[in-house]
Amino acid sequence: MVLLGVLLKGKVMTLAGSLAPSDEKAATAEFQEIFTRLKLATGAGTDTELAKALGIKQGAVSAAKRSLQIPPVWIAKVSKGFSVSADWLFYGTGPMERGGAAVASGPGQTTGAIPADAPPWMAPEAAPSMGYTLVPKVQARLAAGSGSLETEGEVIGYYAFKTDFLRRKGRPQKMVLMDVAGDSMEPILLDRDTVLIDESQNAIISGGLFAVGVEQEVFVKYLDRIPGKLVLRSKNSDYQPIEVDMNGDLAASVRIIGRVVWSCREYVR
Repeated sequence: MVLLGVLLKGKVMTLAGSLAPSDEKAATAEFQEIFTRLKLATGAGTDTELAKALGIKQGAVSAAKRSLQIPPVWIAKVSKGFSVSADWLFYGTGPMERGGAAVASGPGQTTGAIPADAPPWMAPEAAPSMGYTLVPKVQARLAAGSGSLETEGEVIGYYAFKTDFLRRKGRPQKMVLMDVAGDSMEPILLDRDTVLIDESQNAIISGGLFAVGVEQEVFVKYLDRIPGKLVLRSKNSDYQPIEVDMNGDLAASVRIIGRVVWSCREYVR
């Protein structure tokens, strides 16, 4: 394997300039693969968006493309900031998520995000160039009722959304899909509906629909803040509001997971 930038005693050495034409072609292809994975991990559709995600100027991205050199600090920054495996970024091997969590099997879900015999354009690396972002769906179920303990957060698959659609709603790389359990949010959300949550939007907006964790329970509720309390409200009038004393014992265990920005419903399962 030809590496584009070799980390040697903390410095990057570019190899493309000394390669034979055939090897230089391979190096260019390998650079493009890594570059594409960086875009996929950050949800960037353009070089400008990648530069923004990395906190650098676009000129630095252009310079990297000219020299066929991926600075290791980019890998480290994306791995840490977006919870992505460095091995996956560098080599495209193993699970995309940092920590080695593979896509799990679930009801109606085939193990592995992409079937082995799928056409090349279905590969995750191709999504950004086609204008799509792959959003993970997790096995946790948000309770629209008294609370759900199914909070393991196991990834069961990835779903393609148009990137520009997601950007209008928030940060694509911070979004996750979860199912709803219960009837307390009817008729807005029904049992087994799926919601799209932007975890970057965790500042409370009065009247906003949020996924909220209280101890080991996870809820999807409208949020209101009154002096000293956080109020979780249901849409279904059969359910009373849940008030959490922000000065009490539960205050430290309350976490705003993210804002619900979209939902969908299946009529045939």
